[in-house]
Amino acid sequence: MTDAVVFLVAGLCLLLAVVLPQALRRAAVSAPTVLVGVGLLIGLFPIPESLSLDPEGDRELILHVTELTVLVALMGVGLALDRPLRPRIRRTWGYWSPTWRLLAIAMPLTIGLVALLGWAYAGLGPATALLLGAVLAPTDPVLASDVQVGGPMTAEEIDELETGLDSDDGDTAERLDEVRFSLTSEAGLNDGLAFPFVYLAILLAAGSFTLADAGTWVGWYLVGKVVLGVMVGLASGWVLSRVAFRSSRPSLRLAEQGEPLLALAALLASYGAAELVGGYGFLAVFTCAMAMRASERAHDYHRAMHEVVERLERLFTLAVLLFLGIATTNGLLDGLEVSGVVVALALIFVIRPAAGVIALGLRPKPAAQAGGLSASDRRAVAFFGVRGVGSLYYLAYAAGEAEFTDLPWLWSTVAFTIVASVLVHGIAATPWLDRVDRRRGASGPGLAAPR
Repeated sequence: MTDAVVFLVAGLCLLLAVVLPQALRRAAVSAPTVLVGVGLLIGLFPIPESLSLDPEGDRELILHVTELTVLVALMGVGLALDRPLRPRIRRTWGYWSPTWRLLAIAMPLTIGLVALLGWAYAGLGPATALLLGAVLAPTDPVLASDVQVGGPMTAEEIDELETGLDSDDGDTAERLDEVRFSLTSEAGLNDGLAFPFVYLAILLAAGSFTLADAGTWVGWYLVGKVVLGVMVGLASGWVLSRVAFRSSRPSLRLAEQGEPLLALAALLASYGAAELVGGYGFLAVFTCAMAMRASERAHDYHRAMHEVVERLERLFTLAVLLFLGIATTNGLLDGLEVSGVVVALALIFVIRPAAGVIALGLRPKPAAQAGGLSASDRRAVAFFGVRGVGSLYYLAYAAGEAEFTDLPWLWSTVAFTIVASVLVHGIAATPWLDRVDRRRGASGPGLAAPR
């Protein structure tokens, strides 16, 4: 009977995952919001033990499922980004300016403010408070699909976009969807860049933290592993794209065959290679996808790969949201206290928006210039910092590497934050971004409809 219930629930939720994205396309509520709501309702009823989720007993399961979900999402995000980043052309770096500001200013600010709130208000120890900040700082590429760019453009749209960017066309820059691009590129990169701070919390929890430990953290965890992850990703993407598009053997030119499973092979290979040499695998997967996209940028093969990845991402997201919702109303919030609720709401409504505005508001450029965001666009980017699956992964990882105090409080607070973020941002995304689209005129290159 238990197996029958599991199959029934899984089948009904899979049906929801198939139907909801189209049914809710123009509704003021997102598919993740509905799926979390379904899980919350299921958790209120007596359910089989196999459907429950214990963060301590099932830590390994949570770790690997969330890890794979984030990896699939990162590959999809990297393939979806149409805007080029050519290292030798300074102008293209300017078009990524909001991304660099969010990563270099908003993320460290968020980590510090959340950690300070956890230490000064919630009474957490320094290592636990820092872990809380590091876990909740990265925005999520999995649950933020409603505020991200769509799939890769057509060849004609790519040609129009690149012509405008190469000529520094002010009209083209003004039509770019800076809001969705900024949120998408930020989510693709900050999942890997949060790892150094998770490691810093692990080192602090291990005991005495000496000057030598600080040097090791800066040299290896903050710089070395980031560089290795990026380099492995770029190399993997370059090699695979050379084979797929330009191999001398027709049987290896997968782009001509339209075989989309190369995206999954690239995901696993780049992640495994980066982890094998000690780099950050999340960064490797994202940069691998970007390197593959940079090769033959306008080729329809990228759309085929993105479609496969997007469907797989939807399935993994379904599983994570379902079990998160079930666990939330089935005991996961047992450790939640008022202090945890305050931290979660402060992050969503105060800390992230303030950090985003500070990062994007430092000497902002006019909207018609490279990487420019209007005042309303900056508020939208600052607000829509969705928390999600990556936070669960980081917490599960850290819990297996060191002993942290107040771990039940951490699990409850992080789960509450994710659910609150999904509900708040999911409800606000469609009407807010509809206003952004109407103001800009939703027809220019680089402006994809929300997924």
